Amino acid sequence: MKNLKIIMRGAGDLATGVALRLHRAGFTQLLLLETEHPLAVRRLVSFSEAINIGRVSIEGVTASRINDIGMLEQCTADQIVPILIDPAGESIQKLQPDIVIDAIIAKRNLGTSIDCAKLVIGLGPGFEAGHDVNCAIETKRGHTLGRVIYNGVAAPDTGIPGNIGGYTSERLLRAPRDGVFETSFNIGDKAEKGECIARVDSMPVYANISGVMRGLLRTGTPVAKNTKLGDIDPRGKADFCTTASDKALAVGGGVLEAILNTFNCCS
Repeated sequence: MKNLKIIMRGAGDLATGVALRLHRAGFTQLLLLETEHPLAVRRLVSFSEAINIGRVSIEGVTASRINDIGMLEQCTADQIVPILIDPAGESIQKLQPDIVIDAIIAKRNLGTSIDCAKLVIGLGPGFEAGHDVNCAIETKRGHTLGRVIYNGVAAPDTGIPGNIGGYTSERLLRAPRDGVFETSFNIGDKAEKGECIARVDSMPVYANISGVMRGLLRTGTPVAKNTKLGDIDPRGKADFCTTASDKALAVGGGVLEAILNTFNCCS
C-alpha cells in the first residue's frame, strides 16, 4: 500500500501539513503540483516555496522543484518530495495516480473530478463527496476539523478566518488595490498595531493588531485587490512560524484516514 502513487494539487501550508503526514507515514510516491507564482502567505511552512528557491526543508522533510516528470524516480529514491509547475493538473492524466488530493483551497473546484483516480479527496468547501470527489476533509477550525466527509459537503466558507488568540479578520493583511506588494518585514518579525507593514504600489498596509508576522508574501509579488498579504499571530511565538499548524496536521490526519480506509478495505 505504501507504493500508492499520490498527486496533490496545491502546496501551500495546509497541503504541506498533509504532505508531511503522508511522507512520515511512508507514502513517498508523492507529487505536488503548483502555479508558477504561488501566493502562500505562510511561506516558511509551505512546500510551494520550492518553486521560488528550488528546494526547501520543513520539519525535516525536503521538497524540490522538478522540471519534468522524468525526475520523479530519483526524488522518490532520495526521499525528497517533488513539486512541479502544473496548475491545470495535466500530470494527472499522464501519470494515472492511485490518489488525487485537491489541496488548492480555492473554496471552489478548479477542475478536479471523481474519475481522476481510484480515490479523489477534496480539502474544504467547493467539493461534494460522492459527486466530484470520493470524500472531502473539513478544514474549518472547530469540533469537526479534519473529519472525513463521505456524503455531502464541508462547511461553507464564511470569509472569516479562524480565531487565534481572540482575533479573526484583524489578523490578516489584505491588498488595498491591485499592484506590486513591497515590504521590508520578514516572517518572524514583531509588528505593532498601527505600524506600516507593507505597501501595494503607493498605498500603505497597516497592522490591525500587535504580534509576530506568522506569514508574509514575498516582496515584489504582483497582487490583486483584497489578496491576503500577511498574517499576524497575536500569541507572539516566533517558533510557530516555522512549524506546521495544528490545523494543517489535523487535515493531514483526515487525508491519511481516508487513504487507509479506502485501500485497506480493498486489500
